[in-house]
Amino acid sequence: MRSNRIFHAVDSHTEGMPTRVITGGVGVIPGDTMFARRRYFLDHLDHIRTFLMNEPRGHAAMSGAILQPPTRPDADFGVLYIEVSGCLPMCGHGTIGVATVLVETGMVEVTEPTTTIRLDTPAGLVVAEVRVVDGAAKSVTLRNVPSFALGLDRTVRVEPWGDIPYDLAFGGNFYAIVPLEALGIPFERAEKQRILDAGLAVMAAVDEQDRPVHPGNPEINGCHHVYLAAPGSDARHSRHAMVIHPRWFDRSPCGTGTSARMAQLHARGELTLDTDFDNESFIGTHFTGRLVEEGRLGDLTTVTPTITGRAWITGTAQFHRDPEDPFPAGFVL
Repeated sequence: MRSNRIFHAVDSHTEGMPTRVITGGVGVIPGDTMFARRRYFLDHLDHIRTFLMNEPRGHAAMSGAILQPPTRPDADFGVLYIEVSGCLPMCGHGTIGVATVLVETGMVEVTEPTTTIRLDTPAGLVVAEVRVVDGAAKSVTLRNVPSFALGLDRTVRVEPWGDIPYDLAFGGNFYAIVPLEALGIPFERAEKQRILDAGLAVMAAVDEQDRPVHPGNPEINGCHHVYLAAPGSDARHSRHAMVIHPRWFDRSPCGTGTSARMAQLHARGELTLDTDFDNESFIGTHFTGRLVEEGRLGDLTTVTPTITGRAWITGTAQFHRDPEDPFPAGFVL
């Protein structure tokens, strides 16, 4: 077996969505913050992402995280989130997967009933509280970055549907939140292709007509996620299909999407602090969200969310790059 590069990984899934946690082989990415490391990685090392996420080693809905030394003294690990679409500032399901892997592989000191892990992410410090029973991670509650509604009751022209109502919110990434009824498509798995096509059309229209920009960091911009809320969804229990760039569904209930959805509901006066919110994915898995604090970002009201979910380790791997492999950076079909 010939190899000029080896990456060590622990694979997991969070409520159905994969997280390939890269524990070795990358080295320390240059940068004095995780956001700067994200920028350097995209500019100089993106072939690592495509090698690990794209086919033939990954698949069209692959997601992962690269462990790094932290750039701040109050964190235990740094995390760079990678997926088929690029490098996200923050990933909720990925954080739950990372925390589970760190506990169950013994990479952190494990205490029962709760192990606290502080993660340095490109979006800011994220604290994960892992519920541990007999050394096993049973669930993870993460305290996400401040989230906010950027705009309510907006409309966007989406052909062939016409003017579509939506709200725009941030939960670590930007989300267009759309009632699926406005697109005239049933919330059924059999309709997945129509739902996916409609979500991508909304995404493209929002980016063209009303591209969001984070008021605190203009490098965080654009809408790569569309939350299509099922009929009957409310501030207690919301079902949805999450369409993600470039062309796939989130299998999990989506941690940053849950955060954005709660920020939107709070801005509408429908969800108060310290109230459980059940967010259900397209495949029927659940995250429990809760807003625990209000804050300010310029003229915007922010809310700090917590998200609780579960992850399971599915395997370990060493990925080798043969110097004669015709797909050293993977491929997309």
